[in-house]
Amino acid sequence: MKILTNKLILIIIMLVALVGCAGMTPSQQNTAQGTAVGTGLGAATGAAIGALAGDAGIGAAIGAGVGAVGGYAWSSRMEEQKRQMQQATAGTDIQVTQTANNQLKMNIPSDISFDSGRAEIKPEMYPVLNSLVAGLMSNPNAQASIVGHTDNTGNDAINNPLSVNRAANTRNYIVSQGIQSNRIRIDGRGSYEPEVPNDSPMNRAINRRVEVFVFEPQQQQQPQYQQPQYQQPRY
Repeated sequence: MKILTNKLILIIIMLVALVGCAGMTPSQQNTAQGTAVGTGLGAATGAAIGALAGDAGIGAAIGAGVGAVGGYAWSSRMEEQKRQMQQATAGTDIQVTQTANNQLKMNIPSDISFDSGRAEIKPEMYPVLNSLVAGLMSNPNAQASIVGHTDNTGNDAINNPLSVNRAANTRNYIVSQGIQSNRIRIDGRGSYEPEVPNDSPMNRAINRRVEVFVFEPQQQQQPQYQQPQYQQPRY
């Protein structure tokens, strides 16, 4: 009985840890090596749980479910969208990358996105967002998360709503071009996630930015139910 209790406790701890990873924000997921936390770690953990429980089928089902919530799918459409965004932003300071957990990330600095202390989109940003809209239209499974940032000039009472407004205005433009609003979520981090120290005008301009994450949720696979087979009782 004690061995079974210990197994159950360990299974619960492992599941709680993995579900906690699924609740990360996009930026947190990027620094958490989402692919390993997702599919790979999910499968490995599922196998371990199956071994502890004495049922490999249970472990496989748990591993598949954990992998689905931990990372995102990187399909041929995502790869094509990345290529298109790289072409659209060539010659600019915009960075287009694939994150560790299979999100397409665009880091748009202030020289293209917003003036200091302002949330209105600059005209230079429209062609970039138009390319993003085209990618979202061609991939109806894709969703987006927009995160606004500021430098450390001013205080939280100014910077926090400013960062949210920058993300909101970016979303509003994308929606105005025909993308459903429920495909886009927004967030603002104020000055709390600088990319470089806020010790010069150039660095502060780098930190005034908006980050756009495009991701394609993995299709969760439902475990197949197997009808229990009737066995003739032995007498």
